[in-house]
Amino acid sequence: MVKPTLVTNDIRGLRAAHGDMTQADLAARVGVTRQTLLAIEQGRYSPTLELAFRIARVFGVPLDDVFSYPED
Repeated sequence: MVKPTLVTNDIRGLRAAHGDMTQADLAARVGVTRQTLLAIEQGRYSPTLELAFRIARVFGVPLDDVFSYPED
């Protein structure tokens, strides 16, 4: 069984705010499969730091507007 990540994200909201961008569109723009993007969006997988930056750049927002990690 895969342990969910503690990293949360607002990818779905950002996609909606950017003209209802599809998962497939975003995945193609950042160079991953739709399945990988789905797993990140659902919190089942944490992206690499490089991929996280690429996702944030597509939306034109800082990294912490896309991803967050709980405070201790």
